[in-house]
Formats: sequence, structure tokens, C-alpha cells
Amino acid sequence: MALVRVLVDGYSLLHQWPELASGRPRHSESARDELVQALTQYHDLTGLPVTVFFDGASPKTGPLPRAGSREVEVLFSRGGQSADQMIERAARLFLDHGEVLVVTDDHLERDTVAALGGMVQSCDGFVAEFQQLTERLQKEVRRHNVRERHRFNRSRKP
Repeated sequence: MALVRVLVDGYSLLHQWPELASGRPRHSESARDELVQALTQYHDLTGLPVTVFFDGASPKTGPLPRAGSREVEVLFSRGGQSADQMIERAARLFLDHGEVLVVTDDHLERDTVAALGGMVQSCDGFVAEFQQLTERLQKEVRRHNVRERHRFNRSRKP
């Protein structure tokens, strides 16, 4: 079956990605926004839809951010519900349509999702994969630019 969605434990990933939102509190709106931007890049590189889950906003964490987009959905838990519960519920629903990948460092959450039949990835593993994807794209763009530069220079010669 094809991978239909990537489900991300937002704060878990933010805590394991030190380069992201460097120098800002991990639970801040700006850190969340930067994570959503990175996940949008991940979607652009892979074509996979992503849903990122955060535990609900509080006076400490600030207001709820924008809703994201169709490709990168941003969800916050409400009172009495955790992001983990939302991830489990979403995994159950999406597994009816194909494979689901859950990105989290919460071991209980990973065990639960694996028991449901979903795939799990550590946050460190996801960050490494993201970096490999972006490096591969950068190399491909450089190769393309070199080829085009040579082609352009050849066409200009008499």
C-alpha cells in the first residue's frame, strides 16, 4: 500500500531539531511557524501530505497559528485531549486508506501506532531524511545549472 499521510508530533519534532527556530522558545508561535515551513518543504520534496499536531494553545504558548494548507495541515488539541490522542485517532482513520507514517520520539505513542499497523520514525530519523532530501535537491539543481550554463555557452559560440 502507498503512504497516504505523514503525522507529526509537532513539539516532539521541535525539541529534536535544534537548527529550527534557533534561540527561540520551542513552544513559541515563531518556532511552530518555522516547523510548518520546514514541513511544507518536506511536502514539496516528497509530495506527501502532512498533518502536524500540537498540544493546545495556552497563555504560555500563545494564540493558535494559521490553519496551514491542504498539503500541510496544522491541528491543535482542545481541552481534555492530547496531541497524542489525536495522532492515534488520525492514524486509525488514515490506515483504512493506506500506509501512515508517524514521526515522534514518544515511545508509548510509537508502540501504539505500530500496534495499529502504522509506520513510525524517530524525530532524529526524520530530520536526517529531510536533510538528505534537501541536499539531494541542491545537488540536482547545481547539476542542472551547470548543464544549462554549458548549453547556453555552446549556443553563443559562432
